[in-house]
Amino acid sequence: MINYNQLNFWEKKLGNRIVYMDNNATTPLHPEVKKKMHEAMEFYGNPSSLHSFGRRSRHYIDESRETIANFIGADADEIIFVGSGSEANNTVLGSVTCQSRTCDTPTIGSQIITTRIEHPCILETAKCLCDKDATTTAYLDVDSEGKIKMDQLKTLLNENCRLVSVMMANNEIGTFQDIKTIAAITHEAGALFHTDAIQAVGKVPINVKELEVDFLSLSAHKIYGPKGIGAIYVRKGINFCPLIIGGHQESGRRAGTENTLGIIGLAKAIEMRTLEMDEEANRLRGLKKMLREGIEKNIPDVRFIGHPTDSIPGTLNVSFEGAEGEALLLYLDLEGIAISTGSACASGSLDPSHVIMATGVDVEFAHGSLRISMGRDNTQEEVEYVIKELTNVVERVRSMSTAYNK
Repeated sequence: MINYNQLNFWEKKLGNRIVYMDNNATTPLHPEVKKKMHEAMEFYGNPSSLHSFGRRSRHYIDESRETIANFIGADADEIIFVGSGSEANNTVLGSVTCQSRTCDTPTIGSQIITTRIEHPCILETAKCLCDKDATTTAYLDVDSEGKIKMDQLKTLLNENCRLVSVMMANNEIGTFQDIKTIAAITHEAGALFHTDAIQAVGKVPINVKELEVDFLSLSAHKIYGPKGIGAIYVRKGINFCPLIIGGHQESGRRAGTENTLGIIGLAKAIEMRTLEMDEEANRLRGLKKMLREGIEKNIPDVRFIGHPTDSIPGTLNVSFEGAEGEALLLYLDLEGIAISTGSACASGSLDPSHVIMATGVDVEFAHGSLRISMGRDNTQEEVEYVIKELTNVVERVRSMSTAYNK
C-alpha cells in the first residue's frame, strides 16, 4: 500500500486509507528504480563530451539502450530515446509524412490509417497533419469490445497509404489488438506500420521481430519508471525524419542533450519488469476478476466495457447507469480511492470519452464510466475496500439523480 504519511491533509481527511488504482495514468516509482536514479544523480556529465565525465554518462546510456532493446527483441541501434510517449507518437507520424526536400523519408503515399480509439496524441497529430495538407486520415471502427475490424482495414488500404497506426492496448478499456495480423495486412499493401505500445510494454511479453512492426512507442512512467522519458523502436532500414532537429544526439534522430538520469531510470524499470511482469500479470488478473464479480454482485445496472479476457491484466472499465463518472470519482476520492473517468490526458474535457462512444455505448452510460487500473502495489484487501465504497457511492449518486428511477 502506498504511504502518504508525510501529507498531513490526507492523514486528517482519510485516516491514512489510500488506494491508488489509476496506474494507466501513471505509476509510482519502483523502489529499485528510485534507488538506481538516486545513485545516477552523480552522473552529470554531458554524454556528448569526450572527457571522462561525458564518457561515463555515455556508457550508462549505451548500457540502458541495450537493456531496453533486449526486452522487446530489438537491436540497440533501433532504439531512440525521446522525452515522452506523446513525443514518440508525434515523431513517428510526423516522420513518415514529412515533405521536406531535405528529408530522406519516402514521398510515395500520403494517407494515414488509424483507429477511432487511439490516444489523443495520435488523433490530434493526425488531424494537425491533415490541416497542413500533409496527409489525409482514414479511421478504423471498433466492435463493442474495442477490437478493430480487419475487413475494414483491408478495404481502406490502397497504394496511397503510407502508414497504419494502431495501439497495442487501449489506455481506457484495456483491449489488446492483434498487432501481428494487422502488421502483416499493412505490409502486404506496401505501407508502414506503427503501434503505440505505451500501455502494453512491461505488462505482456513483446517481441518486435515476431510482430514485424516498423515503429513502436513506449514510455517509462507507465511501468514504474520516471516521467519525462520514452523511446521509439525504428526498424533497421526504415528512413526516418526527426521531429526535433539541431543536434547530433541519438545518431542524428533526436536533437537535444540526452536525459541520462531518465534513461537510466527507464532501463531499471525495464529490468524490474523482466523479473516481475509474469507473476504480476497473473496476480492482477485475479484481482480484476474479483473486482468485476464484486461489482456485478453488489451494484445493479452496470456495463463492463472492453474485451473480457484479451485486455491489460489490471484494467477494468465499468459504466453505471444513472451516475455521472465525475461525481463518482470525487466521492471515491473523499474515501481515499484514486481512479479515473478515462484518459488522464483528456480529463479536463466534459465530453464523454471518444473511446467509450466508439464501442457503441449510449451517451448516458458513457458519462458514467470509470477506469480502474491496478498495479504492483494493489492488494486483495484494497479491492474489497473499493467494492464496498463504490457500492455506497453509486447508491448515493443515483439517489440524487433524476435520470435513475429504479
